[in-house]
Amino acid sequence: MKRRILISKIANDAKRRGVSWRLHREGPKHSVYSLDGEIIPVPRHVEINELTARGILKQCEPKLGKGWWK
Repeated sequence: MKRRILISKIANDAKRRGVSWRLHREGPKHSVYSLDGEIIPVPRHVEINELTARGILKQCEPKLGKGWWK
């Protein structure tokens, strides 16, 4: 999955649900985002492995709901 698609998918759903999604900080290998207080690291690769992307989406479940990306 493309990194920008992953980030925009989370951002759009967070906005629709009224949850804050913002860049917390930039690390050397990851961009660290905050999803309403939940820290979500996203690797800085153009293409993110599907299993890694699924893991990132699952990290968002406490704030966006179980299986929100399906």
